[in-house]
Amino acid sequence: MKKFYALLFMGCGLCAYQLNAQNNYSDEKSLYETVAKIEKKTDKFNLYLNMHASFNSDWGDKSFQDAAFKMNQLRIEARGNINDWIFYRWRQRLNRGNNGADALDNLPASIDYAAVGFRPFPNFSIFGGKQCTVYGGFEFDLNPIEIYEYSDMIENMSNFMTGVTFTYDFPASQQLAFQILDSRTKSFEDTYGYLPTHADAAFSNKYGYTPQAIEKSKASFVYTLNWNGSFADGLYKTRWSASILNEAKHKNMYYYALGNELNIGKINTFVDFMYSREAIDRKGIMTNIINNSTAGRPDLYTALCARYLSVVWKFNYRVCPYVNLFVKGMYETAGLFTDSNENRMTGQYRTSWGYLGGIEYYPMKSNLHFFLAFVGRTYDYMGKAKDLGFHDYSTQRITTGFIYQLPLF
Repeated sequence: MKKFYALLFMGCGLCAYQLNAQNNYSDEKSLYETVAKIEKKTDKFNLYLNMHASFNSDWGDKSFQDAAFKMNQLRIEARGNINDWIFYRWRQRLNRGNNGADALDNLPASIDYAAVGFRPFPNFSIFGGKQCTVYGGFEFDLNPIEIYEYSDMIENMSNFMTGVTFTYDFPASQQLAFQILDSRTKSFEDTYGYLPTHADAAFSNKYGYTPQAIEKSKASFVYTLNWNGSFADGLYKTRWSASILNEAKHKNMYYYALGNELNIGKINTFVDFMYSREAIDRKGIMTNIINNSTAGRPDLYTALCARYLSVVWKFNYRVCPYVNLFVKGMYETAGLFTDSNENRMTGQYRTSWGYLGGIEYYPMKSNLHFFLAFVGRTYDYMGKAKDLGFHDYSTQRITTGFIYQLPLF
């Protein structure tokens, strides 16, 4: 069986090497133009199918788990410019449920974008509707189909919510954006689960302190200030942001992201620093740990005073127009802080590491590329988590497949 997998991976790699062309998003004709042989001369409607398909072999603590073909990402997207001052974007995940009746914004979770923009002045725009948060970091800004493994921070964030973004472009390749969105898409109860109150004796006995009463906010929003910078003709770029998310009355999440990118010839590399301090655990990682069970059960407490740190580094080397080599590393921590009376549960609970490497091959004048990659994760638990029954473990995955943003029209 091991020989079979090895031959399969080698075969995929050899097939990719037999193809030769370069990656060029702008030159590729849409499927409509190719089939109908009619040149599309309008930018009012552009339709794409975003795909990331792979064959994965997974191991856990060096023991083989399973292997399967998988469509990791499948999203359909339409966007365009109606005229010089009106534009729009819609994107929906085809492999996610569409029930939006109970959503706060009355939209299904499968919709990433459903928004219209207005550009009253050449350097100023307003974008309203469901959209992606303008958090900083370069990995966060990538098309999801390009990601082989997200950091824990991004994987567990709420990224698509409804609101409005104001953007101003400065002449010197600088951009400033201010965004106000709903802080959640689901109800308060569905988002945060079972929260303790100041009179909850069971919680006080378990965690060693008495929490303040938690009241649902009547107007709960996330406010983000984002700066995108470019210096020396794109040699150095920034994507920095600071956000305040209102979780409940007098209970906020503070999130900071500093993305830094360097482009030198064939080399592209970025480092993202992310930090989140949450009065009520929004990521759910610490809730899982302190309950040693699956988050979301009504008989389990949602963690309070959670903190998360994440550092992500990626290095790309474009060997030639057809081949890209990459490595990626991730370092993350999870723990609890206290902003009130003493809490015996305070401290760091988990450190996780991520390590990726692979090759990408671009077969023709398009963004289509084949890949072969290794993905590894290691999770180290601190003393407090081990007291709750957790043990260190690691996972590995070999993945091969294709990524394509197919222009349909």
